[in-house]
Amino acid sequence: MSRASLSERAAGRRVALVPTMGALHEGHLKLIKVARELSDTLVVSIFVNPAQFGENEDLSSYPRRLAGDTEKAEAEGADIIFHPSAEDVYPKGSSTWIDVEGVSTGLCGASRPGHFRGVATVVLKLFNIVKPHSAVFGLKDYQQFVVIKKMVRDLNLDVELTGVDTVREADGLAMSSRNVYLSARERKAALSLPAALDAGKLLFIAGEREAVRIAGAAKKVIEKEELAVVDYIELCDSLTLEPVGKLGKTTLLAAAVKVGSTRLIDNVILS
Repeated sequence: MSRASLSERAAGRRVALVPTMGALHEGHLKLIKVARELSDTLVVSIFVNPAQFGENEDLSSYPRRLAGDTEKAEAEGADIIFHPSAEDVYPKGSSTWIDVEGVSTGLCGASRPGHFRGVATVVLKLFNIVKPHSAVFGLKDYQQFVVIKKMVRDLNLDVELTGVDTVREADGLAMSSRNVYLSARERKAALSLPAALDAGKLLFIAGEREAVRIAGAAKKVIEKEELAVVDYIELCDSLTLEPVGKLGKTTLLAAAVKVGSTRLIDNVILS
């Protein structure tokens, strides 16, 4: 992979990377389309990263569909599919990790200890292997994007990052590889998550600036759904992810909800 990328760069071609864990859906395909416009040579990585899964999380059951994913990615213009093994990425005896302090501690970082250490480490490894000029990420995983942006800045990495807005199903549910876990009843219950964000946004549009009231309005929507359990609903500064009491110019309203055994995340920017 590195030799191929160095060859492309030496020939003056711009290399872009879309890192994925596979189980590609329309959200991923949007990332690939955007990256295609930014590049001469487009690499899509497919790697289910064990380092970002915690104890009792869904590493073993996470959907793996390499043949179908390859076909979808190539149809959208991917030139190279990079599908390393865990042993390739984490050679025996690996003991070096990337901790991005501050922005990784709240939100999903609080309920999934070690998750962002695994994310930052694998993304840095992918950058070092693929050597892209640019990389494209989805903003459904907003905290992940902020963590990676800070890592790139702090470590002086020569990679240009692009964030792409969340792609949603027709009914508003954010597209996620984990949506396949939901039963029909759970799928309906999951709609309480985007509905909660909409409730918070409407209150903001009406002039409310107290974070506790906006979060409370969102929480009430989810609490009406018996199959949905709130992990967190928080309002944070969109750049630092620090919790806010009063909404400023640009604020992130982020939520995580467990529906059955499936954990779903979503967010909206209030500005």
